[in-house]
Amino acid sequence: MANLVPCSLVGTDGLKLVGISFGGGVRMGRSPFRKIVTSFPRFKCSTNSHRVTPNNNKDSFLELHPEVSMLGREKDYKFSTIKDTFSDDSTESVRESSRSSNYNEATIKVIGVGGGGSNAVNRMIESAMDGVEFWIVNTDVQAMKMSPVNSGNRLPIGQELTRGLGAGGNPEIGMNAANESHAAIQEAVQGADMVFVTAGMGGGTGTGAAPVVAGIAKSMGILTVGIVTTPFSFEGRRRTVQAQEGISTLRDNVDTLIVIPNDKLLTAVSQSTPVTEAFNLADDILRQGVRGISDIITIPGMVNVDFADVRAIMQNAGSSLMGIGTGSGKTRARDAALNAVQSPLLDIGIERATGIVWNITGGTDLTLFEVNAAAEVIYDLVDPSANLIFGAVIDPSLTGQVSITLIATGFRRQEESEGQVYMQGQGDVNPGMSRRPSSFTEGGSVEIPEFLKKKGRSRYS
Repeated sequence: MANLVPCSLVGTDGLKLVGISFGGGVRMGRSPFRKIVTSFPRFKCSTNSHRVTPNNNKDSFLELHPEVSMLGREKDYKFSTIKDTFSDDSTESVRESSRSSNYNEATIKVIGVGGGGSNAVNRMIESAMDGVEFWIVNTDVQAMKMSPVNSGNRLPIGQELTRGLGAGGNPEIGMNAANESHAAIQEAVQGADMVFVTAGMGGGTGTGAAPVVAGIAKSMGILTVGIVTTPFSFEGRRRTVQAQEGISTLRDNVDTLIVIPNDKLLTAVSQSTPVTEAFNLADDILRQGVRGISDIITIPGMVNVDFADVRAIMQNAGSSLMGIGTGSGKTRARDAALNAVQSPLLDIGIERATGIVWNITGGTDLTLFEVNAAAEVIYDLVDPSANLIFGAVIDPSLTGQVSITLIATGFRRQEESEGQVYMQGQGDVNPGMSRRPSSFTEGGSVEIPEFLKKKGRSRYS
């Protein structure tokens, strides 16, 4: 059963954060940045299934989980800045408690391997992504000098083998360079609870070294997630073949592997898009994937429970899929959810996923009922027995817009080829499971990509 655990509303200097996880109890959040309202009770999760039937009304999500609906009764409820209801003494007590509980905070490291991985990390830093430690690993010392990553976190590998001049597009050199620097890589990942290894597959360093970096982290008991891209077709057949071989090796050295085919991104851009912008889009997709997961874990006061839930879903999960959707206007949250589950990055539907991690980001005008609307879309599709984790981030710069990132894990797969997941059987996971009619699409329309209609996967066309 998928169980919902709502967390406290907490704030940071730039972002107001809301976290809700599925599968366990949660204490009230703490934050060293803002004083926290004391009037909220401690919540326990409901054990109700999120199974949706035709008899449910459109607020079934809130009915199944009254502990969420109690947070706001009015339709214009908004996640707002938490007001100060503490005395000075109690405030200092909470701050002291925060400082004494820092050992509970999870350490997340993002390691960009090779040129593509380094570019993705650079993009994450430029977007002011907080709560994670960034590293880049490369055989090209000159390229590393241009990175905004702290100089102490730039790790040149294979200096005896490559003399800092790169791998020349040869994955074997990249692999040997990483093996040469095994001790340095081990020191870099030391102390992490979770490591993201990101790379652009097909070249020399990323393809050859990423599996080595990931393998070292995983062997140390660190939750290791690989998130990589495959080359655009115009980059040539050789890079495509090398990418497939590298992905096959990487899959054996990570807990969860998310593969993003760059060619899929072409469906989201116009024909006049410059090549440089296309590569920037690929970097940004990697950024959104990492951020969608890390934001949930790094919510102040929620680290302990949320990280345990994330580990439960992503440890030894194998190949996973990612969907990203955005929306604006009156039905923006539902539209964003629909776009996420119908994302061209998802080769197949999410119905057979045994674990879902999804994150919604909106401005200060994001309402509780919009979060509910997005949740209804996703829960209507997933297996009722799936384990889910949900997080919400309030970003003032996104006023008027909503963005959703969804990671689907734990597929029961028959075979894996070219970074795609092929499922056992063609029928529904649970033929007897009732699916609610798509009433949540009322009030707005979402254009269904043509390729989805042809595949017959969408239930909303």
